[in-house]
Amino acid sequence: MSRSVAFYRDLIGLKLRFETPEWSEFETEGCTLALHKAAEGSVAPVEDGKIPAGHMHPGFGVDDIDEFAARMKTAGVPEMREVRQEDFGGRMGVWLDPDGLPVSVASCQG
Repeated sequence: MSRSVAFYRDLIGLKLRFETPEWSEFETEGCTLALHKAAEGSVAPVEDGKIPAGHMHPGFGVDDIDEFAARMKTAGVPEMREVRQEDFGGRMGVWLDPDGLPVSVASCQG
């Protein structure tokens, strides 16, 4: 739990509400992001780029995607998909959190 808390707090920039070994919560505008441990063996592994039920794929918006991408690179966060222009008009990249789950980050700026 501690490495995931550090990722979402220190790299993504979410405000930590509280942390326990089993459950942690972050404050975001309008909602709460909660991380909790799944029961052993209850979640299928991510294989061949397909994410089975039981896995999350959070998405976040940032003001400056290039600055964010540079911060991820400096921190050694694995990049799943480089930043590119998307059909919705913004730019988005995908990185892997400490548990190997994809995290999409987008910016509608330039």
